[in-house]
Parts: sequence; C-alpha cells; structure tokens
Amino acid sequence: MLSKQQETSTQEVLSDQEISTRAREVLYKNMVSGRKDGFSYHYTKPSPGTYPFQYFWDTCFHVFVLTALGDVRMAKKHMYSLFRMQRADGFVGHMSYWKRLWPARITDLLQLRPRDVLRLNRPHMSALVQPPIAAQAVLRIYRLSKDLTFVSEFLPKLKKYYRWLAENRDFEQEGLLSIISPYESGMDWKASFDPVLNYDKGEAGPALFWKVLQVDGHNFRKKYVLAEIYKSNRFIVKDTAFNTIYAQNLEALAHLCDLVEDEDGKQFRDQAEKTSKSILRYMYDEQDEAFYDLHGHHFEKLRIRTATVFFPVVLKSVPDKVCRNVLERHLLHQDGFHVPFPLPSLSTDEPAFKPDESLYIWRGPTWVVFNWFMQGYLLEKGYKQEAEALLRSVKRLIGQSGFREYYNPFTGEGYGAKDFTWSGLVVDMIDRQRRLRWNDL
Repeated sequence: MLSKQQETSTQEVLSDQEISTRAREVLYKNMVSGRKDGFSYHYTKPSPGTYPFQYFWDTCFHVFVLTALGDVRMAKKHMYSLFRMQRADGFVGHMSYWKRLWPARITDLLQLRPRDVLRLNRPHMSALVQPPIAAQAVLRIYRLSKDLTFVSEFLPKLKKYYRWLAENRDFEQEGLLSIISPYESGMDWKASFDPVLNYDKGEAGPALFWKVLQVDGHNFRKKYVLAEIYKSNRFIVKDTAFNTIYAQNLEALAHLCDLVEDEDGKQFRDQAEKTSKSILRYMYDEQDEAFYDLHGHHFEKLRIRTATVFFPVVLKSVPDKVCRNVLERHLLHQDGFHVPFPLPSLSTDEPAFKPDESLYIWRGPTWVVFNWFMQGYLLEKGYKQEAEALLRSVKRLIGQSGFREYYNPFTGEGYGAKDFTWSGLVVDMIDRQRRLRWNDL
C-alpha cells in the first residue's frame, strides 16, 4: 500500500525525454568558459552560486551526463579544462579556481598550499584530491566517439595522475590510498569519519565543523608535505568509495593503454588487482557483511554503516558470495537502508542519521550518485528489478522536487543546492536501462 506522499510522487514521474531535456537545460545553464592568464577553461558549475568552481569528480560526473546526452565534444572540453593546470608531477587538485579566484568560504584557504594563498589573483588549484574517476570518464568518451587520437593525447596526463596517487597516497604500499581531509572523500561530513575526529555527539553541529577545520589547519601548517602529515596521523583514512573508484579506474586506465598498444596496461591492471585484494582483506567485515572505511597506520575499521558499505561489490575480484551477502543483508532486506526513496547516505539506525536539510551533508539524505553507482552493478549481475527500482526512485524524486543536491529519503523533499547537475546522472541511468532492453531483444 502506497502512502499519500508516495502516491503523489508516483503521479509526478516524468517521461524519459522530459527528464533528458531538463537535465540538458540545467547542465548548459551552469556552464562557464573563458580565458585567464594564458589558460583556457570550460566547465560546468554543479550549482549556480552554491558551487561556482570546477570540481574534480563533479566534472567527471558531467562527462557521464554529457555523453549520455550525446555531446562528446562538450565532454572533451570539460576533461581538457580539468587537467589544464596539472602539475609536472601529475597532481590535479580537487578544485580549480578559474574565473572566480576567492574561495566560497574563508576557511577554504586552508585547503591551499601556503604559497598558493599568495597568488589568489591567478588561476590555481587546491592542495586536496577527490575520488579519482577521471580514467572512466575518458573511457566513456572513447566508447561514444571511438576517437583514438583523443585517447593518445589524454593518456599521458592520466598515467602521470594515477602514478602520483600511487606514489604519494599509498603510504603503506598495500594498494590502498589514504585521504588526509574529510573533503577529499567528496562526502564532506561523512559519519564514518566522526571517530577519527573525536566527535561523539551523533547528529552534526558546529563542534564538528570546528574539528574538520582543525584537520585542514593542521595540513596547512605542515605545508601539505605528505610525509609529515602521514607521520602525525591526524586524519589518515582509507575511504571505501575512494579506493573502490581507484581500483575501477586503474582497470579503465589499463584498457585505455590497450587501445593504443601502450605496454603500461599490465602495470595498471596489476595495481588494480592489488588494490581490490587489499579492499577485500582489510575493509570487509565478515560478521557485519559490510565494507568499512579504515583509519590510521594500523587500518582500524570505522564501523559506521554509510552507503559506501556497498561500493566494493562492483569489483571483479570480490567473490560473488561476498557480494550477495552484502547486497542481501543491507540493500535488499530491511536493514537500515530500506526507505521509500533509496539509497540513504547513512543507515537509518545510526546515531548520526538525520534525513532533513542540514549544513552537514551526507549524513542521511538520499543522493542520486549512490543510485547511479549501484544501478550499473545490479544490471550487470542480473538484479534487473532492483536496478529498475533505483532508477524509478530517482525519477520520482526529480518529478517531485526537481534537480536538487539531495533529498529526504522518506518524503522525497528536495534539499540543498538547486539546479544541481549531479542529479542529471539520471540520464545515464536511463541510457543504461535502455541499452539493457535492446540487448534483451
């Protein structure tokens, strides 16, 4: 029996064509292009006003949306802009400041290398990273365009970037990357980080902001010298989603190498296998049937059930039995993630869970990106009804509340930034579902 709220939202499901049209409008309305100090840039703001800069994994998400809309030329422009300021050692920051050079919050200055604070009048990057999904974005462009020239041109940039990650963030040489700030996860206030921050109040508040600010201040005082930051062990976290995406993208990078007969493909494939094995070895908890983030030099499990407990099931080297156990217990049964509008970013029975709008995001509400990430795996493994349910939920959310940053998992009410481009990932979900239907014919 549907509740009155659910009945209303069911009636407000838009057609696939209408959703695609609206997603295109949002994406193109938020685009920015120009030239500054010899750099040309072209990117999409995740939301006007709220998120005005070029962000790393946001740009990659935009590539998935653009290619689903058939605009490969624009997708290429976004990737070129993302890597325009790549350092000689391969590093690319999680934020690129182009047209507007001053950070959104004064405290964001702490996310810059000290020397970059003195050059805010010129384009610059932050000192942080974000989930490394760039290789998959480039591979998606190739699959639509079959442009090997583009692959050959972009491959050296990707190789340098992923080698920088391996050399600078795999501190223990186990194949697992560490993040040094909650912001690097892309899920800024993720509840699994609370124990690392010594925050035990459950729902987030100003004290949590202060503790995260102290982490960024610590890194800034260390001048972002990674060896010193690691030694201090203030915030060294191996995030489940970050490392799952890393393993996936090493595989994608290996495939890109194969396309142009680059011999480094084997090296990246071996790296992907090493990372996947370490994810299973260190992050999987057999009793809880969940994958947990890790903390510190001794890989301590952070036993808080965020939506990323599912992520590693997409990796080929994770045994099918483990994948089934995780999905059956947490996704398909009523174990904290069973809500009218899945997937909630945090299990409903965790003390930090809050489904409503808040400055402290990723602690309960539903984000389209979780449904997008899991739908691809479910389709691949034959969970067609479950994949369809995730897509249907996103359609209902957009029909009811529009393209918002996140949504209430019980009511579908939209929260946060408006005209938020991430929710355009629904177009890629629709495209996946359509391709599956064609293959079934």
